[in-house]
Amino acid sequence: MRKELYKGFDEEKISGMSLDDFAKLVTSRERRTILRMKDNPQFKKLVQKVRKLCKDGKKPSKMIRTHSREAVIIPEWLGLTFGIYNGKEFKKVTITLSHLGKRLGDFAHSTGRVLHSGPGVGATRGSKFVPIK
Repeated sequence: MRKELYKGFDEEKISGMSLDDFAKLVTSRERRTILRMKDNPQFKKLVQKVRKLCKDGKKPSKMIRTHSREAVIIPEWLGLTFGIYNGKEFKKVTITLSHLGKRLGDFAHSTGRVLHSGPGVGATRGSKFVPIK
């Protein structure tokens, strides 16, 4: 069985990492965001909410609902289930190693696929003369 790794680190090592050490592993855009997020009140509120629910080392059974789509996923959140708001509803996302370093909003799409059908009667100038069955 293949062991899942994140940039050469297994889940145990990565979950024990500090935020500064983890920032060195991610891309430059996410690194700058992580270092700025420490001072961001919205991110601090989300981290405090997660830590409050995860006290005593237990994982919460319910999902953590958030509107913060721009927050970068950190190792502290491994195994947790987030409800990420997409503008209409909360999409359920469980954090795994493959999610680390990406944004929460990457996993809850805010727009759907639009499928257009053919034009109806009156939609074009030529359809004015099409007989209705």
